[in-house]
Amino acid sequence: MTELLPPFDKIDTRRFRILGVTPLLKEIIAAGHTRLVLITGRCAHELIPLLDVFPHPEIWGTHGLERLRTDGSQEMHPIDQYTLEALSAADEWVERLKLHKRAEHKPGSLAVHWRGLSDNEVREIRRKLLLGWLSIADRACLRLDQFDGGVEMRMADPNKGDAVRTMLTEMDIDDAPIAYLGSDESDEDAFHVLQNRGLCVLVRSQRRETAANLWLRPPVQLLAFLRDWLTACRPMPDGQSHGR
Repeated sequence: MTELLPPFDKIDTRRFRILGVTPLLKEIIAAGHTRLVLITGRCAHELIPLLDVFPHPEIWGTHGLERLRTDGSQEMHPIDQYTLEALSAADEWVERLKLHKRAEHKPGSLAVHWRGLSDNEVREIRRKLLLGWLSIADRACLRLDQFDGGVEMRMADPNKGDAVRTMLTEMDIDDAPIAYLGSDESDEDAFHVLQNRGLCVLVRSQRRETAANLWLRPPVQLLAFLRDWLTACRPMPDGQSHGR
């Protein structure tokens, strides 16, 4: 059983359905031989209606803080009181800046989004936000991650790399092929875990510094990758090969 971990972190999943990514994922699941797992910064349950895949695959939400299994059972990593107090202080700073309409509250994290704003507005919001958040995060040993369209304060552990590490321990075949596709800075934790073990793929329109060993521009190159994966999953007639 191979592993495929596609990029569903802070993206427009409705657009993915239109572009044909979700239908391909459904075909990959139906073909068998692939364990499809989603690791996302979103809350796990939030992804189910957006993904439109039923029954839903395994989902690790909030950067690995929660695990939603295919049978509907869920596990949640405990959040200590010190972290809760720090996030509350960060939320108070957001309210003070009158940015509450741009805030997203999740277990163990708080994010502020600025998509749709001008570059000057983004720079000003980032400057004011970090003026208060940097000291809060430092005192509580929390992470500050910038993503495409905002910044997030969250628990340092667990992270996406920890989710991947857990799945590696659960695999029946030690050398089964693995591909991890990600777009955000938070995916770097998973890329580092999979060094010399799996294929790490950066999926975004602009390349950046990364530990990934392959870069794909969506949607065309991403769709081609998934089609190739699907082809490799399908059995071939005797005497033939996929040629890849």
